Amino acid sequence: MKVLLIDDESSLLKLIQMSLQNPTTTITTAETAKRGLELFLQETYDVAVCDIGLPDLDGLEVLKKMKASLPEIPVVMITAHGSISSALQAMRTGAYDYIQKPFEPEELKIVLERALNEKKMSTDLQRLRQEVKSQYDFSNIIGNSPAIKAVFERIRKAADTKSTILILGESGTGKELLAKAIHFNSSRRDGPFVVIDCGAIPENLLESELFGHLKGAFTGADRTKKGLFEEAHGGSVFLDEIGEMPTELQSKLLRVLQESTIRRVGDAKPIEIDVRIIAATNRNLELEVKEGKFRQDLYYRLNVIPLNSPSLRERREDIPLLANFFLKKYSKEYKRDLKAISPQVMDRFRSFDWPGNVRQLENLIEQMVVMAEGENLTVENLPPPLNEGTPVEPATVPTDSWDLKAAIEKVTSYTEECMIRKALQQTNKNKTKAAELLKISRRALIYKVQEYKIEQISETEIQAVENDPA
Repeated sequence: MKVLLIDDESSLLKLIQMSLQNPTTTITTAETAKRGLELFLQETYDVAVCDIGLPDLDGLEVLKKMKASLPEIPVVMITAHGSISSALQAMRTGAYDYIQKPFEPEELKIVLERALNEKKMSTDLQRLRQEVKSQYDFSNIIGNSPAIKAVFERIRKAADTKSTILILGESGTGKELLAKAIHFNSSRRDGPFVVIDCGAIPENLLESELFGHLKGAFTGADRTKKGLFEEAHGGSVFLDEIGEMPTELQSKLLRVLQESTIRRVGDAKPIEIDVRIIAATNRNLELEVKEGKFRQDLYYRLNVIPLNSPSLRERREDIPLLANFFLKKYSKEYKRDLKAISPQVMDRFRSFDWPGNVRQLENLIEQMVVMAEGENLTVENLPPPLNEGTPVEPATVPTDSWDLKAAIEKVTSYTEECMIRKALQQTNKNKTKAAELLKISRRALIYKVQEYKIEQISETEIQAVENDPA
């Protein structure tokens, strides 16, 4: 700890210096305001101590100059006995604390340690905020596809407004990540970001969790409690799975949006709040409104700025970027020396439909990293369903070939195999249903599955086909 002491009493300076000096503390002294300010600007100090009554310049002026130059350095003022008005003025000017003469050196030591600890906490908080801000900067959200770029553009325009945002998309597409990007790229970035999973909180506790309650409001309410909306004051509330919210609570949320007030359970007094609401759902809210499951007026209030979180199927160009990012992430986390994903594995990633979206891709790569034994992720590391069969090779026609019939046959075979694989995946390998989807006979489907080696056909199935005249 480096401390600057400014006081015109040389005996006091020596006493403090002797009392505080130790291997981890360095004390620098000055007997005038001029010299003290010179030292303050020349060196880097953790904390400064300054007497209010200095001969060449009032200590409060010294304090003002210090706070103007380096506002992050805490300054403790020394005041004469009984000069409370000067002490209060010092606090208003920006002093961390004050101490009255006469005082024991141990008393000053306690104040300095407290100032140093609070400064460290403030510095750590600023660093963490900066890390979080950079983590959710748009440049750190992975994707170069047109679908994700269109989302980024809408976020940039909407982030620093007060407008309510409704994020729509399938499970696993990263709706919470987009909500965090909105919050941490807005003027509310230093405020709280409170996540409320409307489907995870029991219905009988949801109102209390959201809006708080008074002591005695219901059985078990043994103390007054703030709700999550109050906790988010000055920041953002992310209402995940808003479609799961009970109808009764939807009307209360509507009032929050209309009036910017909440009422605790058991309390008639409204409490003003300043929050930005970001909601998300994987449901079709328009359909829910038509079916009477979701309030129309609330839907319009939430849907001020709609944002579609694209599925992984809609942004296949991003699959290699995402896959390599997760490979690095989990290789580091599990201390594995994995270098790359084989081209064959990447081909399967591109051709798979990813019903669980980015979350499914991440979980799958984590599993592969844990189970892998070599330097690369190979087809042998693939878990079901990606380890079944072989990926369809894209149909390519040599540039020097003019055989139109052969080219058509090649493209037709490629399309046929793709459609059969997709139908089997859609029907969970139910060949009867897949054949119905493709509008072909089950017999024809089984022959095609054999021809393209999509999966192993059992002897029983072959026998059944041969015995079936259809």
